[in-house]
This record gives sequence, C-alpha cells and structure tokens, in this order.
Amino acid sequence: MDEKLRAHVLKRDSMNTFMHYNFNEQAELEQDYAVCKLDIRPECLNPFGMVHGGALCTLADNAAGMAAHTDGRLYVTQSSTFQFVKNQGSGTIYAAARVRHRGRSTALVSVEITGDNHRLLAVAEFTMFCVGSGVTGEQA
Repeated sequence: MDEKLRAHVLKRDSMNTFMHYNFNEQAELEQDYAVCKLDIRPECLNPFGMVHGGALCTLADNAAGMAAHTDGRLYVTQSSTFQFVKNQGSGTIYAAARVRHRGRSTALVSVEITGDNHRLLAVAEFTMFCVGSGVTGEQA
C-alpha cells in the first residue's frame, strides 16, 4: 500500500470517534486488509461477564470499513451478517477484515474475530457502499 494512501486511511479512521469510544484500535493495515483490536474492559462486557455481542459487531464493522477504505474511497455499511461462535471475558480480541470483491459502488468484506490462542469467536460479512472518492470529495 502506498504511503500517501496509508496516511489518508489512517487520518480518516482517526476521525472515527465511535471507534475510539468503543475502545477499538487499528492494529494492521495493508491494501484490502485491516485488523482492529479490542483490549477487553469492564465496559465491553454483558451481564454474563463475556464480551457484549454489540462490541463484537462494532469491532468487525470498524475493521471492515478500514479494509474497504484502502482504495482511497469513502464507504458506509450497507448490510452485514454475523455468526457468533464462542466468546471470552478478558484479554484481547482481533477482527481481521479482507476485501473479497470490489465493484464500482460496493465492496464485499469478510471478517474473522479471534481471541486467545487464535480461537475463532465470530465470522461476519459486510457489504460496504461507496459514498465518495475521499481524495477529491466527489460523490460516487
């Protein structure tokens, strides 16, 4: 990934206050690939002491958006599917997102959330809708 594009994506994602409000952090970034992480905190847990499903979905959505943004355009989530596999209540979890297909107005992104010892916690797919070029500010 070229450095100018990397800087653009990182700047765009640094402005995502919802991502930071939910303690999500960018961990890796490459062309068509991104990883976000969540260091589990008490605010992330459900009443059973496990990571709240909404926190898992938010982490996956943020990773999917970052992966989609690596083409320099701006995206929003159009649709998603999410399958919970396992859960954990402490430590760090990671959402790895990979763009599987890019079209003129959408991108299909798959996400795997893993926890301790690379244990699979959830899988998701996102259709991201392009809303603008990002670099020039033109609408898609």
